[in-house]
Amino acid sequence: MKFRILIVAAALAAVLSSCKSQYEMLLNSNDADLKYQAAFDYFNAGKYSKAGSLFESLSVLTNGTQRDDTVRYYWGLSNYKFKDYYTAETNFENFLETYPRSPFASEARYLRLDCLYRSTLRWELDQNPTYKAMTEISEYMIDFPDTPHMQSCKDMLQELNDRLDKKAYEAAKLYYKMEYYMSSRLAFRNVLKDDSENIYREDILYYIAMSSYKYAQMSVPAKQKERYLTFVDDYYNFIGEIPQSHYRKELDNVYRKAQKALGRDVIAPDDEMSEKDYARERRKLLKEEKKAEKK
Repeated sequence: MKFRILIVAAALAAVLSSCKSQYEMLLNSNDADLKYQAAFDYFNAGKYSKAGSLFESLSVLTNGTQRDDTVRYYWGLSNYKFKDYYTAETNFENFLETYPRSPFASEARYLRLDCLYRSTLRWELDQNPTYKAMTEISEYMIDFPDTPHMQSCKDMLQELNDRLDKKAYEAAKLYYKMEYYMSSRLAFRNVLKDDSENIYREDILYYIAMSSYKYAQMSVPAKQKERYLTFVDDYYNFIGEIPQSHYRKELDNVYRKAQKALGRDVIAPDDEMSEKDYARERRKLLKEEKKAEKK
């Protein structure tokens, strides 16, 4: 029984050794036709690592021939299928520089974009790869308006843009967490100045108002009135834009506290107050402030 097992094991080892030798022979072969067929056989069998190595080796033999663009495209595609996106992106870029008018050019350019997208980093890290990917995707959409990948490109752009929105939002929020409220308000305002459609707009407007309120609280008495009025203005900006926000109840309570600090006892505006009413209230507050300054 043991002898039979040894025979089977030896036979299996011989077969495996033979297969390995056959692949190595193909890899080192100068027979372009044989290597070309074998590369596609491995590719179609899903053995992308071996296919990629064969296409790479084959590219030396097909350089300058009619097969060369096919070999170089499938070399990159093998890398892509093997999920080696860094190598695939490099190979697709070289392919496009060499064969910009190849029938494979449009697909190669899209696959390169996908490699760039997959190589971007999470929001906490450097976003230069994100900017590069977004630029390339946008240019692709302009150059190929009829591409079947249009929706995929839009989805990638949206996801990358959301990532940049989050990075900007979290960077500004860090000042708030550190209780640097003047810097926090300025940072959040700059976020909206750079991108008014930031996906965290509601949160940003909330933190702008809360930053101005907390800054007023921490100020010396001589500066508090002016800074509470800044909060009131931020408060009206918020409820004028998002009256039904889940932050509304908290901001209404803070508004009442600010009014008491200003020597007023005013009920917070209701949800139905019009933009004209908000503007009228702001003008009233500013007039009162000017009168107080004259006195």
